[in-house]
Amino acid sequence: MHWDREWYFTTEESRILLVNNMEEIMTRLENDPDYKYYVLDGQTAVIEDYFAIKPENKERIKALVEVGKLIIGPWYSQTDTMQVSGESIVRNMLYGMRDCLALGQPMKIGYLPDSFSMSSQLPMIYNGFGIDRAMFWRGCSERHGTNKTEFLWQSNDGSEVTAQVLPLGYAIGKYLPSDEEGLRARLDKYFPVLEKPSVTKDILLPNGHDQMPIQNDIFEVMDKLREIYPDREFLMSSFEDVFARIEDKRSELDTIKGEFNDGKYMRVHRTISSTRMDIKLIHAEVENKIVNILEPLAAIAWTLGFEYHHGLIEKMWKESMKNHAHDSIGCCCSDKVHAEILNRYILADDMASNLITFYKRKIVDHMPAREGCDKLALFNLSPYERNEVVNTTITIRSQSFSLFDEHGNPVEYFIQDQREIDPGKIDRQIVHYGNYDPFVEYDIQIKHPVPAMGFTTLHVQAEQSGQYKAVEKQGDVLENDFYRVAVNNNGTLSIFDKETAMTYDQVLRIEDGSDDGDEYDYSPSRNEWLLYSDEFDAETRIKHEGFQSVALINLRMQVPENLSQREERTGQDGYINVSCQVVLKQGSRRIEVRMELDNQADDHRVRVLIPTPFVSDTVVADNQFGLITRPTNDPEMANWEADGWKEAPVPVYQLMNVAALENDKGGMAVMTNGLREFEVISSKGNDERDTFALTLLRGVGVLGKENLVLRPGRPSGIKIPTPDSQVRGKLVCEFSLFGFVGNHIDANIMAEARDNVTRIECYNKIPYNAMKLNVGEQNLPLSYSLLSKAKTGAVLSVLKKAEDDNALILRVYNPAESEGVEDEVVFNRHVSAWNEASMDEHELPTKVELGSFGILKPCQAKSFKVTF
Repeated sequence: MHWDREWYFTTEESRILLVNNMEEIMTRLENDPDYKYYVLDGQTAVIEDYFAIKPENKERIKALVEVGKLIIGPWYSQTDTMQVSGESIVRNMLYGMRDCLALGQPMKIGYLPDSFSMSSQLPMIYNGFGIDRAMFWRGCSERHGTNKTEFLWQSNDGSEVTAQVLPLGYAIGKYLPSDEEGLRARLDKYFPVLEKPSVTKDILLPNGHDQMPIQNDIFEVMDKLREIYPDREFLMSSFEDVFARIEDKRSELDTIKGEFNDGKYMRVHRTISSTRMDIKLIHAEVENKIVNILEPLAAIAWTLGFEYHHGLIEKMWKESMKNHAHDSIGCCCSDKVHAEILNRYILADDMASNLITFYKRKIVDHMPAREGCDKLALFNLSPYERNEVVNTTITIRSQSFSLFDEHGNPVEYFIQDQREIDPGKIDRQIVHYGNYDPFVEYDIQIKHPVPAMGFTTLHVQAEQSGQYKAVEKQGDVLENDFYRVAVNNNGTLSIFDKETAMTYDQVLRIEDGSDDGDEYDYSPSRNEWLLYSDEFDAETRIKHEGFQSVALINLRMQVPENLSQREERTGQDGYINVSCQVVLKQGSRRIEVRMELDNQADDHRVRVLIPTPFVSDTVVADNQFGLITRPTNDPEMANWEADGWKEAPVPVYQLMNVAALENDKGGMAVMTNGLREFEVISSKGNDERDTFALTLLRGVGVLGKENLVLRPGRPSGIKIPTPDSQVRGKLVCEFSLFGFVGNHIDANIMAEARDNVTRIECYNKIPYNAMKLNVGEQNLPLSYSLLSKAKTGAVLSVLKKAEDDNALILRVYNPAESEGVEDEVVFNRHVSAWNEASMDEHELPTKVELGSFGILKPCQAKSFKVTF
């Protein structure tokens, strides 16, 4: 069966069907020796849903799994592969495999029958779990280098799987009729289509569909098929048997590399990346908090003697991964289901945020106290020292304070803002005993080095005058060692990159256009009317602070309220309020942008434009564990309708955290905090230039719609209203602009992009807290570094504790697409064992020197197990 836990229906609606269907499935498998196999859609979340209601049937399921009749896994949920990070995909399979092993053996096939497009990195991830077979439906065309449905598929590093494409989808054998006329009507159409591109000439008829119950008369149907088609053999098979027959013809198989993202024969919904941006943004926030902050912080804490909370981390991962299924993270669901998805992310975010605070507190609580002083600890979760401007908050009962490091050296700071805080908010016990003196909360800026993968601690002394950073007059521009940024009267930026001498003009111009699409796909109106932010008055202001300069840009774009207003050009009764903050910090290559949008219009797409002073044929962006280069223009856009594509191959692409354009001098990278859709718009003629168009939001009011300009024919999904997908209200979008010299690899843009979403974490310890903890011996150092490596070379993916061993798992990858890299890490404590491991954390027999990653092939990820 294929089991969408939720879609236009809720999880609870499908769970009721699941409880019913599972009883029928188990009864049939237990009592009919001829019914050999039943596949539970390759995801253990379905079993988890079932056990929540029927825990007494666990042994029945286990017995069926152990004898190979009920086939489960390898995933936890049917993950999307273009919207979620590499670590999300790895954890999805890691937890799915672990769930399977508690019941028997998992299906060792990368089975994603309905996910929208396939990442180029999946073969490497599959190999990391001992899987060398993959089955999927969407994304293929002859442009990938084969017209066959069976082939060898490789990642950049050479990892390989045998692939079986389902050219007509995962459900062509659903609800097979038992009469000759009905069978012929279906299969006479299918057989030639399926047989022609097949290397084996085997035809696969999957006898299942979305929420479909077991077909009780399947053997009667097969008897009728034998009668109708006496020259063919029909048998109940397994996917493993299918692949065994493909592998017998291995020498005849084409070898393919790259992602599968073409909508020629099946829809891939490439612009689904911008549906329900409110959900997409919190999804990325949760991913980042767990992978880049919580897990390495918990790993550091574990090396200092604190418990690593596997159970809590698994719970937040699973809450998130329930949302990673293609429909859920694609956000092509009903409004009610989207509310459930959002609530799961709110829960996971709350868990992650609080566990991060807990670990910081546990570490700082166990540092020696200095009489009369509070602490401000800075945590760096990158594998190299960082010395950057930090904006943080301290709380103290004082109108003045000083900051100094553990050696007594004063630390310069700047107060950005301050306010009085009710003491009851800090600790109710204070006011319980009658002490109502207020606290003062100070927003401060500092710039202080923090050791690699570790922390350092400053002391806060009350009632002392500290070393206050003066504001240096810098005129009406933002300027540091790398840039001079002017704010134009129309609310855009002019950026001069001092190292490349290139000027980027009219940056941050906002484009508002129609969206006559649905939750699956953007599609413009047949009567487009584009509006731009520079057509409206902007208020601009620049302020210079101690360690940074800030530009504030505010404007209101009057736009059509809905599609009919836009098409008829009858009014601009809707609006988008834009409140933009641009921050340039001392010593930083990142120009940080925070855009708060208040959207009060329907049926439109809003993008921010970043023009470059050059043209490039290609654009590079990150995907899972590496980079991928794509063309900025797709020549098939001129012919797609004549060639019969299911949807237009618009050159709108996905990214995880960064995309970059460059020429022979250098380039510009856009580093995002959750915005994962972009297009490069090329301008020809006298003013040749490429423009990044980064999607901020897309508002639509229906789940599925027919006859779109870019996707003709039937609706995708079903036609139901989804007013919440208009995304009215406030939305905060953050991204950074990063100019670089030379090429993107030498500029370390992947490491820089990780830093962009992994800011220095701070913890201010004061003598009060509403939630009390017992404190043990205060014997931890004020500064600590677990490990270090250079920013160049391999990029850190994760540092976490192993699931089943008293060891850490360190995963790194080579972002380069064509060159190998050799790299290493140095630990600052004694290491007793260093072994390469698979992605499922089992040790590999390869021999590696202590701390060495060996040679990482292009876009290769490697995992290592380190024991202290």
